[in-house]
Amino acid sequence: MVKSFLMIGQSNMAGRGFIHEVPPIYNERIQMLRNGRWQMMAEPINYDRPVAGISLAGSFADAWSRENEEDIIGLIPCAEGGSSIDEWAVDGALFKHALYETKFAMQNSELSGILWHQGESDSSNGNHKVYYQKLLLIVAALRKELNAPHIPFLIGGLGDFLGKEGFGKHCTEYELMNQELQRFAFEQDDCYFVTATGLTSNPDGIHIDAISQRKLGLRYFEAFINKQHVLKPLINENKLISLHNARIHTKAEKMYLLSMDFALGKISYEEFEAQFKVINND
Repeated sequence: MVKSFLMIGQSNMAGRGFIHEVPPIYNERIQMLRNGRWQMMAEPINYDRPVAGISLAGSFADAWSRENEEDIIGLIPCAEGGSSIDEWAVDGALFKHALYETKFAMQNSELSGILWHQGESDSSNGNHKVYYQKLLLIVAALRKELNAPHIPFLIGGLGDFLGKEGFGKHCTEYELMNQELQRFAFEQDDCYFVTATGLTSNPDGIHIDAISQRKLGLRYFEAFINKQHVLKPLINENKLISLHNARIHTKAEKMYLLSMDFALGKISYEEFEAQFKVINND
């Protein structure tokens, strides 16, 4: 059975971590919705821009798959870089697209959670003052339209690196936004807050870097599996990340990686054939 998760928000949900900075995650029990089909996950998962990269979804899904060895997890990527809370209004294109994709995915999966990370675009000009009510309308509409009144809604906090340098300097009210995000999770049923405390950014000062995205995904999973807020970094984050990196690939995953290497011109057809025979005979 495929257990699916909708991922919405802006660029730090889509992922901007540099792909070369962390070992990739390949797992045949992690699927992503692309072109109307469940495909084996490959990063970037949420290809909203050519600069898309590592997101929190990979490590979230990998942690989930270790705890659920009989099922498949399906990721529904619908985040949009730079989007404001107003662009996620229930009558807008982003909301309608996410709703359509999720309903489509639910034809052959069980929706198990919604992951939200958004707020950088609203961390100035007093936008935090009206954020709560706008998010409330979005969450209520999603639950109603998806017939999932108690679906877990996971809310990520904004990084404490904001407001200091690069593009992040414009997020002058990120601390006030974090207060609203946390208040919403504390007050609304089946909502859980996930802290970004201690995470680091790319040189642009606004996008969570690759290793921190891996950590954030683990925190999201911790909130999901325990149905409780995660208000400080996990004590075993580095150990859990090493489990991702040390995992031995299955035959299907090795075939997938080999096919990718050939398609990308990294190996010749003769090398492909030789390695294919070795994998197939394992």
